[in-house]
Amino acid sequence: MDTGHWILEENVNIEQKSFGFIYCIENNINKKKYLGKKQLNFKLRRKPLKGKKRVRIDFKESDWKSYTGSSNDLNSDIIKYGIENFTFKILKICNSKWELSYYECKFQIDFNVLLRDDYYNGTIQLRIGRPPKGLKIVDN
Repeated sequence: MDTGHWILEENVNIEQKSFGFIYCIENNINKKKYLGKKQLNFKLRRKPLKGKKRVRIDFKESDWKSYTGSSNDLNSDIIKYGIENFTFKILKICNSKWELSYYECKFQIDFNVLLRDDYYNGTIQLRIGRPPKGLKIVDN
């Protein structure tokens, strides 16, 4: 599978049912990092067909293969130093939106991204409730 500039960590595989991934982007010059999440696909709601009432839902692949993070500081450094001086790693694959949000927060807190100067992260944004019923979480 073509993963663009992303490198998969050991024991990480992107499957058909995968929803998104947790990633780490590292600046190889100053060793600064950024932790975040990215969805692989997104929903498109289309008008019903003529004479029908049900909204059509399609899925479209996101720009994840060329994605460089949502941090303005990180993106300005990518322009400054060049994309070849950065390492893009996929740390964990998630199979639901809830799981993606949960693990992004967990990784960011575990790595103390707000308390350390060697991370680009400036905020942790999270709004999450209990996991949906029947969701199987495998913590590894």
